[in-house]
Amino acid sequence: MTDARMPFRVGSIISADLTVPDAEKVRDFYQAVIGWQVEDFDMGDYNDYLLKTADGDQPVGGVCHARGDNQALPPVWLVYVSVADLEQSTKTCVDLGGKVLTQNDQYAVIQDPAGAILAITREPDTAEF
Repeated sequence: MTDARMPFRVGSIISADLTVPDAEKVRDFYQAVIGWQVEDFDMGDYNDYLLKTADGDQPVGGVCHARGDNQALPPVWLVYVSVADLEQSTKTCVDLGGKVLTQNDQYAVIQDPAGAILAITREPDTAEF
Protein backbone atom coordinates (compact mmCIF):
# COMPACT_ATOMS: atom_id res chain seq x y z
CA MET A 1 0.00 0.00 0.00
CA THR A 2 1.24 3.46 -0.75
CA ASP A 3 -0.01 7.00 -0.51
CA ALA A 4 0.37 10.09 -2.73
CA ARG A 5 2.34 11.81 0.06
CA MET A 6 5.13 9.26 -0.27
CA PRO A 7 7.70 9.91 -3.00
CA PHE A 8 7.59 7.38 -5.82
CA ARG A 9 11.13 7.21 -7.16
CA VAL A 10 12.39 4.27 -9.19
CA GLY A 11 14.45 2.00 -6.99
CA SER A 12 13.06 3.26 -3.69
CA ILE A 13 11.42 1.12 -1.04
CA ILE A 14 7.88 2.44 -0.92
CA SER A 15 6.11 0.10 1.46
CA ALA A 16 6.18 -3.11 3.46
CA ASP A 17 3.09 -5.27 3.78
CA LEU A 18 2.35 -8.30 5.90
CA THR A 19 -0.25 -10.76 4.64
CA VAL A 20 -1.75 -13.11 7.22
CA PRO A 21 -4.94 -15.12 7.80
CA ASP A 22 -5.92 -13.12 10.92
CA ALA A 23 -5.18 -9.53 9.87
CA GLU A 24 -7.17 -7.94 12.72
CA LYS A 25 -5.19 -9.73 15.42
CA VAL A 26 -1.84 -8.91 13.79
CA ARG A 27 -2.93 -5.30 13.15
CA ASP A 28 -3.76 -4.89 16.83
CA PHE A 29 -0.46 -6.53 17.84
CA TYR A 30 1.67 -4.08 15.85
CA GLN A 31 -0.46 -1.12 16.85
CA ALA A 32 0.19 -1.98 20.52
CA VAL A 33 3.87 -2.93 20.16
CA ILE A 34 5.02 -0.16 17.79
CA GLY A 35 2.37 2.51 18.17
CA TRP A 36 1.37 2.61 14.51
CA GLN A 37 -1.91 4.29 13.70
CA VAL A 38 -4.28 2.22 11.57
CA GLU A 39 -6.61 3.23 8.77
CA ASP A 40 -9.01 0.89 6.97
CA PHE A 41 -8.09 0.18 3.35
CA ASP A 42 -11.20 -0.81 1.36
CA MET A 43 -10.79 -4.05 -0.57
CA GLY A 44 -14.41 -4.29 -1.69
CA ASP A 45 -16.07 -6.84 0.60
CA TYR A 46 -13.50 -6.48 3.41
CA ASN A 47 -10.84 -4.09 4.71
CA ASP A 48 -7.10 -4.45 4.84
CA TYR A 49 -5.20 -1.98 7.02
CA LEU A 50 -2.91 0.90 6.18
CA LEU A 51 -0.28 1.43 8.86
CA LYS A 52 0.85 4.97 9.63
CA THR A 53 3.46 6.53 11.88
CA ALA A 54 2.45 7.11 15.51
CA ASP A 55 1.40 10.68 14.68
CA GLY A 56 -0.78 9.34 11.84
CA ASP A 57 1.03 11.53 9.31
CA GLN A 58 3.03 9.12 7.14
CA PRO A 59 1.97 5.75 5.69
CA VAL A 60 4.59 3.05 6.33
CA GLY A 61 2.97 -0.19 5.22
CA GLY A 62 0.03 -2.47 5.61
CA VAL A 63 -1.44 -5.56 7.18
CA CYS A 64 -3.44 -7.55 4.66
CA HIS A 65 -5.80 -10.51 4.74
CA ALA A 66 -4.60 -13.64 2.95
CA ARG A 67 -7.41 -13.41 0.38
CA GLY A 68 -7.75 -12.85 -3.36
CA ASP A 69 -4.45 -11.90 -5.03
CA ASN A 70 -2.77 -12.09 -1.60
CA GLN A 71 -3.91 -15.63 -0.80
CA ALA A 72 -0.63 -17.30 -1.81
CA LEU A 73 1.70 -14.75 -0.21
CA PRO A 74 3.83 -15.99 2.68
CA PRO A 75 3.34 -14.42 6.15
CA VAL A 76 6.50 -12.29 5.94
CA TRP A 77 7.05 -8.54 5.79
CA LEU A 78 7.09 -8.10 2.02
CA VAL A 79 9.06 -5.05 0.90
CA TYR A 80 7.84 -3.21 -2.21
CA VAL A 81 10.38 -1.46 -4.46
CA SER A 82 9.38 0.84 -7.32
CA VAL A 83 10.42 0.03 -10.89
CA ALA A 84 10.16 2.03 -14.11
CA ASP A 85 8.59 -0.78 -16.16
CA LEU A 86 6.93 -3.70 -14.38
CA GLU A 87 6.75 -5.96 -17.45
CA GLN A 88 10.40 -5.39 -18.35
CA SER A 89 11.52 -5.94 -14.76
CA THR A 90 9.68 -9.26 -14.49
CA LYS A 91 11.11 -10.39 -17.83
CA THR A 92 14.62 -9.48 -16.70
CA CYS A 93 14.04 -11.29 -13.40
CA VAL A 94 13.27 -14.54 -15.24
CA ASP A 95 16.08 -14.02 -17.78
CA LEU A 96 18.57 -13.73 -14.91
CA GLY A 97 17.42 -16.91 -13.16
CA GLY A 98 14.75 -15.52 -10.86
CA LYS A 99 11.08 -16.44 -10.62
CA VAL A 100 7.87 -14.44 -10.74
CA LEU A 101 5.73 -15.90 -7.93
CA THR A 102 2.64 -13.80 -8.56
CA GLN A 103 1.80 -10.77 -10.67
CA ASN A 104 -1.04 -8.42 -11.42
CA ASP A 105 -1.17 -5.08 -13.24
CA GLN A 106 0.16 -3.18 -10.20
CA TYR A 107 2.91 -5.36 -8.72
CA ALA A 108 4.81 -8.64 -8.94
CA VAL A 109 6.30 -10.78 -6.22
CA ILE A 110 9.64 -12.09 -7.39
CA GLN A 111 12.24 -14.50 -6.07
CA ASP A 112 15.90 -13.93 -6.81
CA PRO A 113 18.29 -16.80 -7.67
CA ALA A 114 19.32 -17.05 -3.99
CA GLY A 115 15.68 -17.54 -2.92
CA ALA A 116 14.95 -14.10 -1.42
CA ILE A 117 11.47 -12.69 -2.06
CA LEU A 118 10.72 -9.07 -2.96
CA ALA A 119 7.77 -7.22 -4.46
CA ILE A 120 8.27 -4.79 -7.33
CA THR A 121 5.66 -2.23 -8.23
CA ARG A 122 4.94 0.33 -10.88
CA GLU A 123 3.78 3.85 -10.22
CA PRO A 124 0.13 3.72 -9.18
CA ASP A 125 -2.60 5.25 -11.34
CA THR A 126 -4.39 6.58 -8.27
CA ALA A 127 -3.38 8.02 -4.90
CA GLU A 128 -3.56 4.60 -3.28
CA PHE A 129 -3.33 0.99 -4.41
